Amino acid sequence: MTRETVRIAMNGVTGRMGHRQHLVRSILALREQGGLDLGDGTRLWPEPVLVGRREHALRELAERHGLTHWSTDLDAVLADPAVDIYFDAQVTSAREEAIRKALAAGKHVYTEKPSATSFAAALDLARRARDAGVKHGVVQDKLFLPGLRKLKRLVDCGFFGQILSVRGEFGYWVFEGDWQEAQRPSWNYRAEDGGGIVVDMFPHWEYVLHELFGRVRSVQALAVTHVPQRWDERGKPYDATADDAAYGVFELDGGAVAQINSSWTVRVHRDELVEFQVDGTEGSAVAGLRGCRFQHRAATPKPVWNPDLPATHSFRDQWQEVPDNEEFDNGFKAQWELFLRHVYADAPYHWDLFAGARGVQLAELGLRSSAEGRRIDVPEITL
Repeated sequence: MTRETVRIAMNGVTGRMGHRQHLVRSILALREQGGLDLGDGTRLWPEPVLVGRREHALRELAERHGLTHWSTDLDAVLADPAVDIYFDAQVTSAREEAIRKALAAGKHVYTEKPSATSFAAALDLARRARDAGVKHGVVQDKLFLPGLRKLKRLVDCGFFGQILSVRGEFGYWVFEGDWQEAQRPSWNYRAEDGGGIVVDMFPHWEYVLHELFGRVRSVQALAVTHVPQRWDERGKPYDATADDAAYGVFELDGGAVAQINSSWTVRVHRDELVEFQVDGTEGSAVAGLRGCRFQHRAATPKPVWNPDLPATHSFRDQWQEVPDNEEFDNGFKAQWELFLRHVYADAPYHWDLFAGARGVQLAELGLRSSAEGRRIDVPEITL
């Protein structure tokens, strides 16, 4: 078997998501398993080139993981013909310019979402990538969660009959940072720095809804800032100018209606941090990060509303678990493998920058809907 080294410029991996999910649990995990077997006698060996602004952080990260290639000079890294792929996990406000440079340098591009700070910019990046003839992809990790893969299994086999509605609940309490350290970076709560839960989560909801149930045709949203003051990483108070909760209603192709609450100001009383309930004429299901429970029409009990008597049975116990039936790898790693196969074996891949632009479009229209207090149609993207 021939081993082919693939140099990947990884920008922003000193951050939480870039480090934990993309570097450690994806690229380094691929190295630990001996590389990626393409099935044609070739095994890809990913060689990350760490890129960032903080030299000491890059050096420490490289030493911790036994890596030798790192740089604070993005232009020099992109000028290196040995680097094939550019990956971006920076803050959103810095992403667009870096991706433009990578495309101009002829690199294949893989990026976290959102791909840009505006729909116009996201669509421009997608068209530039298409015109440059390079491969491109946007992280859409929720599709690879075991719970949603089980849910898709039910969709694909026609379990639901006609799908009527989707209800999603996502969120947890993010501490303000005064007496308890916040578990998210402070820029998430400053609109001027690209923060906000709509910008962060609506791109996720776009691809989840699009992939499993149908294209989003309209959006009506209310975005709010429930906690107006927070404390940053240095313990200094600042005004929270970005939305920390959003309540959205999405009309889908086929007539189904999705309602999704997204909040960093909610205390969890669910089995998982995100749950989706899908109701159809033939059955229903509730999916989380890992599990998925279902109830068929024939097994649906007949509840009767009577507030004068206590419930004598557990509604949760009336549902069945969808079995695993397969091993589920880390979702970020699974999508990295698909993207690498797309680049080096021309395998099919449709989670590209155009798909990423749809997510930015929905976030932008969601914020506009909230500002104008009305439902807004979501036009199809013109490639």
